[in-house]
Amino acid sequence: MKLGIVGLPNVGKSTLFNALTSAGAEAANYPFATIEPNVGVVNVPDERLDVLAKLSNSEKVVHTNIEFYDIAGLVKGASKGEGLGNQFLSNIREVDAIVHVVRCFDDENIIHVDGSIDPIRDIENINLELIFSDLEQIENRYGKVVKKSRAEKSLAKERDLLEKIKTALEEGKSAREVEIDEEEEKIIKNYALLSAKPVIYVCNVAEEELSNDDNEYVKKVREYAENAGDEVVVISAEIEAEIASLDEDEKELFLEELGLDSSGLDKLIKSSYKLLGLISFLTTGEMETRAWTIKRGSKAPTAAGKIHTDMERGFIKADTVSYKDLVDSGSVAAAREKGLIRSEGKDYIVEDGDVIVFKFNV
Repeated sequence: MKLGIVGLPNVGKSTLFNALTSAGAEAANYPFATIEPNVGVVNVPDERLDVLAKLSNSEKVVHTNIEFYDIAGLVKGASKGEGLGNQFLSNIREVDAIVHVVRCFDDENIIHVDGSIDPIRDIENINLELIFSDLEQIENRYGKVVKKSRAEKSLAKERDLLEKIKTALEEGKSAREVEIDEEEEKIIKNYALLSAKPVIYVCNVAEEELSNDDNEYVKKVREYAENAGDEVVVISAEIEAEIASLDEDEKELFLEELGLDSSGLDKLIKSSYKLLGLISFLTTGEMETRAWTIKRGSKAPTAAGKIHTDMERGFIKADTVSYKDLVDSGSVAAAREKGLIRSEGKDYIVEDGDVIVFKFNV
């Protein structure tokens, strides 16, 4: 799972990345401080793992994770190569979803590339560059498909889809706003369109604004995102950088002092997971307790294949119990005595938090 952190220069992208990964990416007060994308791997917070590990007396706990890419700041004209834009846009093409950092604070000491704070203008500048880049790609392909479709009737579906997306892009709409069916989704997936990628807007606010529900900048971003069906997370990148340097006890105390139940980064990671339609199933035993990532709606053999391909090929059944039922029972043996462990077959759709033991033939 790869997420690209994007935004205009000097909005707090690298500061956020540093907080996420403690990887020491350069965070500088001038445009294009980041040229090659920095990459960091971050664990997905899941308090269930520690509970299960204690129950099973596990030697280790293994979280599932997300890769974050700190992509350099985009500017107006990026789709035409401004500010090394073509290189940066190609970096975005490689990720599964976009974390769009938007500046929602005033600070005369931090330069804004456009000279003033206007989050909606900033969002639209970035979105238009993604749309322009997609439009160029679609137009190039559309002309070729139209010609070929006259002789190859099998291309009619792709031709009509490209025309539909081309029209939307020309109207300034993102590709993800176009309604498509499952077959069309398979066709367009090969294009890796930038504006088709799901988006989370991260409102970067000042420390004193973190618990302020009346921040006008944030209100505008929420309204904009709601209309487009996108997600919003409010954080203070500077505060998150401080939290990241603390141990767990200090972190809890600091969050309590701020009146927060969890860090903004935890919320961002969980929102990213949800945005991509992912869930976790769990395995637990004396050796380890681990979370495994699968697409929501995946069947048991597919889940088994995340552990090992042999388990998917030789799948027999999945002994399954919900996390809550297992914890309430106190042990696997107790859950089995209560009849809470079910033997599920090939058509079983795995639920988030299922604790599973797979049975298979080698």
